[in-house]
Parts: sequence; structure tokens; C-alpha cells
Amino acid sequence: MNDTYFNIGEAAKASGVTAKMVRHYEAIGLLPPARRTEAGYRLYGDDDVRMLQFIHRGRALGFSLDQIADLLALWRDKHRASADVRRLALEHIAELDRKIAELEAMKRTLATLASSCHGDARSDCPILDDLAAH
Repeated sequence: MNDTYFNIGEAAKASGVTAKMVRHYEAIGLLPPARRTEAGYRLYGDDDVRMLQFIHRGRALGFSLDQIADLLALWRDKHRASADVRRLALEHIAELDRKIAELEAMKRTLATLASSCHGDARSDCPILDDLAAH
């Protein structure tokens, strides 16, 4: 086992997440419970920091916490098939494509509404009318 330990602030800084998120990831089981000093302060090792970096990168790529839990399990399993990891990545890409399509549809709708709004001193507004109608 390694001899280098970090307090929560140092682990957070080294991994790019906040101390609050370190505690959250520990509370939900993404990160194993930290070692504790006699005074009760958390201590994190190099492996914990690498795991936090992994979680941080996964979040930056838009993976959900459940998906990250699955990816962490695959990362820890040295006998896993890369096909399992690829399948999760492809499922996430499909989910991102759906979200992108939804956002593009919202943008088109708002652009249409904005172009139909006179944008002057009149009180009638197609944007507000559309929001009220739904």
C-alpha cells in the first residue's frame, strides 16, 4: 500500500473536484470510505485521488453517476472485456445524440417565436402567448 495520504482539501485539489463532492461520492459509494486520523479527519491515498480524477473526467463527458459506477467497476476488473466498456460508451453517445436533437428542436422553436415577436413597445408577445398556451 502507498504511504502518501492527502487530506480532503488536497485530494479535492489534486483531482479537480470540490471537497463537498468528495464527501458526496464517498456517501453514495462511488468512493470507498476514507481512512481516518485519530481526530476523525479523512485521509485519501493515491488510488483514491486517481478514482476521483476518473469520476471527474466521467462527469465532464456527461456520464451519469450510475454510469460512472458501472465504468468504475469495469476499470477495477482487470478481466473485463473492452467490449463491455465500448457498449457503455456507445449507449452514452446515443443518449447524447437524443439530447442534442431535443436541444436543437427547442432552439428552432424559440427562434421561430423570437422572430414572430415585434420586440417593440406593444404588449402582445407571441413568446409569452406560447408559454401560456402550454
